[in-house]
Amino acid sequence: MASQGFWFSREGLTADVVGKLLQRTVLSPWKTLPLILLAHYTSKGKDTALQYPQAYQALKVLASLAVIRRVNAWLNHRALNNGVSDQYDWNKEVVVLTGGSNGIGKQIAQLLGNRGIKVAILDIQAPQDALPPTVRFHTCDITSPTAIAEVAATIRRTMGEPTILINNAGICSSRTILGSTESQTRLQFEVNTLAHYWLTKEFLPAMVKRNHGMVVTVASQAGYTVTPSMVDYSATKAAAIAFHEGLGAELVTRYNAPGVRTVLITQSFVKTALIDKLTPEDTFINPLLHPETVAEKIVGQVLTGSSGHVLVPGSTGWIAKCLRGFPLWFQHRIRLDLERLMRAD
Repeated sequence: MASQGFWFSREGLTADVVGKLLQRTVLSPWKTLPLILLAHYTSKGKDTALQYPQAYQALKVLASLAVIRRVNAWLNHRALNNGVSDQYDWNKEVVVLTGGSNGIGKQIAQLLGNRGIKVAILDIQAPQDALPPTVRFHTCDITSPTAIAEVAATIRRTMGEPTILINNAGICSSRTILGSTESQTRLQFEVNTLAHYWLTKEFLPAMVKRNHGMVVTVASQAGYTVTPSMVDYSATKAAAIAFHEGLGAELVTRYNAPGVRTVLITQSFVKTALIDKLTPEDTFINPLLHPETVAEKIVGQVLTGSSGHVLVPGSTGWIAKCLRGFPLWFQHRIRLDLERLMRAD
């Protein structure tokens, strides 16, 4: 699988590509602060600042924003990681990955396996392609705590105690509240939400005991933006986000395990089987993502060994995350506009 370069995007020219450019240039303190220092402490710099006062004022604003952005990122990182550092030995770590036979999960398994990291895939469908030597497949119904316990025993015996859990498996359907059957709604909650609890109950105790490990929650931007004909799916993802946030707090306040990491992934629409019957837009602000793109973001965060929140793409992710802070009339308008994206073909 070809990796994206810094300036290259499989999705083409998007808002995130432009955002990266701005972050590396005018919103980088390493680019703007030296210019301000030159304007203050050199005669040529002072002359230039006097000659172009508006440009100099703009430079000061950009430098301030750049510093604020860096300080905020540092505070976020320190808070989410509880001010505790940890080291990962990737030759010894064991990853449990749900839904690893297709879509995003398949790409995650390949990326980790290509690095020689041990991965146990839990899925009800077997992978169609050959797996890297360190990746093993286990048939498992993740909605069943009993089935999870049985597979967990096999993983511990053959691979070792899992230290990283990636809750990636998910299902989606385009049905209205009245158009969904009881079994359809229950299944979405069992796979998208309740399975996170059963898997965490199985693997978290060993992480807590060692104060080392990571739980990755693959949610969705739908967890922030409730959409017509996908209310049940949005509800499961909102619950997954709440699960992630609550788990992070409990690790510190209840389990005395501040070193155990938690990662939240909120992505928009991805070109997988989940959206085969939907009509999502593919625009500059909200591109239709490739599974490889999302997988690279997830694996990149996991390899840092740090807690974090990964928004893919960052443009719509930021908007979705902040939506509930907007006026009610604006929120309502957004939900109505999203209806056209959910129309089945």
